[in-house]
Formats: sequence, structure tokens, C-alpha cells
Amino acid sequence: MANNYNIPSLPLPYDLETVKILKQLSKANRKLAELKGIALTIPNEKILISTLALQEAKDSSAVENIVTTQDDLYKAGLSDKMFILNPAIKEVLRYREAIFEGFNMVRKNKILSNKVIKKVQELIKLNDGGFQVSPNKALVNQKDGRIIYTPPQDINEVNRKMDNLELFINDPNVCSLDPLIKMAIIHHQFESIHPFGDGNGRTGRIINILYLVTTDLLDLPILYLSRYITHNKGEYYALLQAIRDKNHDNAKEWEDWIVFMLRGIEETAADTINLVKGISQLMAEYKAILRPLFDKAYKHELINNLFFHPYTKIDYMQHDMMVKRKTASKYLDKIVEAGLLEKLKIGRENYYINTRLRDLFLNYSDVSDHNGVVIESINK
Repeated sequence: MANNYNIPSLPLPYDLETVKILKQLSKANRKLAELKGIALTIPNEKILISTLALQEAKDSSAVENIVTTQDDLYKAGLSDKMFILNPAIKEVLRYREAIFEGFNMVRKNKILSNKVIKKVQELIKLNDGGFQVSPNKALVNQKDGRIIYTPPQDINEVNRKMDNLELFINDPNVCSLDPLIKMAIIHHQFESIHPFGDGNGRTGRIINILYLVTTDLLDLPILYLSRYITHNKGEYYALLQAIRDKNHDNAKEWEDWIVFMLRGIEETAADTINLVKGISQLMAEYKAILRPLFDKAYKHELINNLFFHPYTKIDYMQHDMMVKRKTASKYLDKIVEAGLLEKLKIGRENYYINTRLRDLFLNYSDVSDHNGVVIESINK
């Protein structure tokens, strides 16, 4: 029975280097290496981190049925109160903040500790309660309300399992498996331990990307599986639960789960490569127009501004270009005349939209659920 799942200590006692896994692993590693290289074509890493983290925040929140639009998120980034007050937008922006903080914490020492995990969850939910049990909560099938999994109810067990997971994540001597195979195991283990009262799904998805950074498979947090999970939500939850249902002797179920996650890495890396190439090409096109247009007044901060802020405004341009407000306004109007920005008045303030960049992300962010069969939720 699913409710009696005995969460194993790691490493797992199975051969997880099967032909099926290794075949998919090779494809995933190849695409991931390509993405790591293509990211270097964007001269300012902050552009990629900011834009892709916002995209991930939107997609990951959509998995939890927290839905908001791309436009509203960009506008919220401009600190316009009528958008900031939207609770869904607040949740999404907190998720992005958690990505930034987690990345800053693991970037140098390459340690993904329980302290980091707790901090990520704290930022997502504004709750610093740490690991805890939820006696009256269970994961249910939203269609029929049937309880399919009850997480550990003993805080001592939660702490033991999280200590074991922390060791598995950070000590290479514990397990010699390829990091991508380990990432799939880590994700399942964390979601099964369910160590927080809320925010476990989103925290688990951030753990994925932070782990890739700690293992040097990526330099920047730019590969996110939330879009893949949303597109394959039914399969994701079915495979997640199949391991728990089988409980013992579930090597086949682990193989299926790992292959699914590896396929997600391959597909997501391929999509992200195309997106990064699109951003790089767009930046080159803008630069070719803006450089002669501004002549000696041109600085690389100009192009950075337009791509770091898909919705920009005079204050941002003034700060980035270190010019007076009147000059910043003239710069933006000049770019509008060149056809690279669209001017939009909201309230009393003008906003300048990089429509081609926005459309690039809108095309990428089609995250409708293609087979939404079973969706897990927290049932109080």
C-alpha cells in the first residue's frame, strides 16, 4: 500500500546503470554539455539568470496551480503596486528570489546542505519553521479524493532521512553513480520525505538545478524541469507513486523513473539551447542597429538594459547608462522610433517593452498539461 511506503536509506541497493538508463543518460549529458557551452554566448550572465529564473518561477508555480501571466510578472518587476498586490504574482516572485539565494549559497563551496534547502523553502513560503511533520496532511488524487501517500509523521524520521539525503547529495564516496542519475533519485527521495509543511514541490524543483550547479554540470541555474513536468504531469505523478506503491523490490520502477527524469533533462536542455540561441541572436540584431544609432554614446549597458528588463522604464535606463532622466527618456524614445521597443503608458508612467524578447519567452512558455491524469495536492 502507498501509505506504508518505507523510504529507503541512500544509496539504493539496485543496479541503476542498466542499458536503458545508460542510453538515455548519454543523450542527457550530451545536451546538458551543449547548453553549458551555448550559455557562454550571452556576455552578461545576469540576463540569462534573471530571465530564465522568472520563466521557471512561473512554470514551477503552475505545477502547483498558481497561475499568472508573463506580462503581469514583467510589470510586477517594475514595482507597480497594482500588480505586486496580486497573491499569485507574489508567490512567483518569491520563488525567483529563492532561486537567486540558493544559487548564491552553493555557487562557491558547491555544497547543497540542509541549511540551503531550508533557506530556499523559507523564501518560497515566508516560513522559517524548518523541517516539520504535518499530522493531518496527505497527498491525494484530486479526481476522487483518495489518499495515495502519507509522508513520514515522525519528526525524528524526517531528520534522519534528510541527514541521509544531505550526505548522499554532497559526499561522492557514498555513491559513484553519474550525477544525473543521482539527481533523479534525490528528487524522488525529497518529495517522499516531504520535510516541510508546504512548498515541498517548488523547493524540490529548485534542488534539482542547484544540484547541477554543485556538480559543475552547469555554471548557471538555467535548466529547469518544471515546464517538462507540467507537460507530462500525469506521467510524472504516476511514476513518482509507482515506486511507493511497489515499496519493495521496485528496481524496475526506479529505472522507469530515472529514465523519465533523464529524458526531461535532455528535452529541457534542447529547448533551453534554442531559447538561449534566440536571445543571443536577438541581442546581436539589436546591437547592430543601436551601435550606429547611438554612435559614441553607445555603451554595452544599453543592450544589457533592454534584455535584463523586458519591460524597462526611464529610471532603469537612467541608472544603467548613468545619465540624467531627460537623456534616458530621449534614449528610450529613440529606440522606440527604431522599432525595437514598444511604448506603453500605465497610470502616469511610461513603460518600454522589448516585444521581440517577450514573444520569444511567450512561445517558449506554452505549458498546457498534455495528459493531466493525476495531480497530487495537499489535503488537510
